[in-house]
Formats: sequence, C-alpha cells, structure tokens
Amino acid sequence: MKKLLMFIILLLSLCAVSCSHEKEEDMGQLAAIAAKGYYDELLQGKYEEFVDATYRRDSIPAVYREQLIANAKMYIGQQNVEHQGIKEVTIANAKADTARRTAQVFLVLNYGDKSNEQIVVPMIQYQGIWKMR
Repeated sequence: MKKLLMFIILLLSLCAVSCSHEKEEDMGQLAAIAAKGYYDELLQGKYEEFVDATYRRDSIPAVYREQLIANAKMYIGQQNVEHQGIKEVTIANAKADTARRTAQVFLVLNYGDKSNEQIVVPMIQYQGIWKMR
C-alpha cells in the first residue's frame, strides 16, 4: 500500500512538472507572437504603434516619445540603405520566466540583400498584454 501511495505521489509530481513546462512554452510563444507583431508594425511604417508597444510608455515624456518614433524611422531608413530593407521577421525561439512574467524572444530579421540577423527582444507581461521592455 505504501508503494502504491508513493507511486501516485510521484506520478502527480511528474504531471505537475510537465504541465508547468507546457505553460512556460505557451507563455513564451505568446510573447514571441506579440514581439513579431510589433516588428511587423515597424516594417509597415507604424512607428507610433511600435513605440507604444513598450512597457510603461505612458510614463515617458511626450518629447522623448517623439524621439523614439524618429529613431524607429531612422532605423528602418538605415536598414533600407545598408541591407535593402527588412523583408521579413520570423520567430526563432522564445524563453519565458512564468514567475516573473518576462520572456526573451529571439527574432530573425531577413534582409533584402539575403542576409539575416538574430535579435533578442526582452518582453514583459503587463496587465495581461506582452510589451517590449
């Protein structure tokens, strides 16, 4: 009887571990989808929306927000000159820390000159929405 009880406890703990890992993967995937969406907006010229996708954007002064928007425009312009633009953004990987509600999203920027670059986008879940940090 004691062996059966130990077996059941072991089985339940294995289920709990596998379920928590599955939740971590789901959280990472959700963060990755959000990050890719924000970068897709950047490619579409939606610079304000890209800047507004940052964590605590309401607490930054309007002048600084305008500078961030100008920086996003300059970044895209620079990529157009150096790499014939960013043609596509793909998700490479994502790792979530469910306890802290954070994630590291790895995106691949595929350029018009056929080169690519992997970037890391730190994300945080705030009020149920994934935002860039």
